[in-house]
Amino acid sequence: MKNSDELKSIVRNKYSEIALQDKSQNASSCCGSGCCSSEVENIMTDDYSSMEGYVPEADLGLGCGLPTQFAKIKKGDTVIDLGSGAGNDCFIARRETGANGKVLGVDFTTAMIEKARDNANKLGFDNVEFRLGDIEKLPAETNFADVVVSNCVLNLVPGKEVAIREIFRVLKPGGHFSISDIVLEGSLPENILEASEMYAGCVSGAIQKNKYLDYISEAGFSNISIQKEKKIFIPDDILVAYMNETEIEEFRKSNSGIVSITVYAEKPCCDPVNKCC
Repeated sequence: MKNSDELKSIVRNKYSEIALQDKSQNASSCCGSGCCSSEVENIMTDDYSSMEGYVPEADLGLGCGLPTQFAKIKKGDTVIDLGSGAGNDCFIARRETGANGKVLGVDFTTAMIEKARDNANKLGFDNVEFRLGDIEKLPAETNFADVVVSNCVLNLVPGKEVAIREIFRVLKPGGHFSISDIVLEGSLPENILEASEMYAGCVSGAIQKNKYLDYISEAGFSNISIQKEKKIFIPDDILVAYMNETEIEEFRKSNSGIVSITVYAEKPCCDPVNKCC
């Protein structure tokens, strides 16, 4: 089993590679936002193109939901996007929060931060900022944000409990999050869990759905609800790299698998530290 630093290195290297590709290469290959099913990152993607504020150049097709669609962002809000990539969710959040709001994107891949900053500069968005940082130790002060969003990123974080506590810390009392992520129902075969490619592709880093929701509750969040849920089908041409035909058949029959969920939760307005807002 790889340790935390090794897992982070796998993710950083993979997503640095994706960030450095141009869009046409990325879309036509099995290393980024292309449609070929042999690339794990692409089997979960939802379509952003009809959402207001959508910037095609910032969409690398690496998400598993549409968290900004459910995030209840209001004009003037301060929003943090965890794992902001090339800036896709940040720019949609900026459309919702308006020119008087602020959007902060956090990513721990230098190439992604540079790509996102370049996109923001081209668009002239002076209220969208991108910071290099680790989600387990967010580069934002306590009680900073009204809303936190994230799209298929926490499953890549080894210390999920720590990351969720960090979300609680940076949210203002009364603030909330909407996060799309990958969770498990049942168990995945051991050879999938051990595959680096499946970790970077958001699969083997996922945890059980109930455990994920427990972490959110234990961090102090309230009014937890699932806004959207969908089962993710892993095509045979991906599984065949890790399993034989018999193992694939047994896996299909088990009803185990991965699920994309969009989770909403609120930081209570009253707590022992902040009293009542």
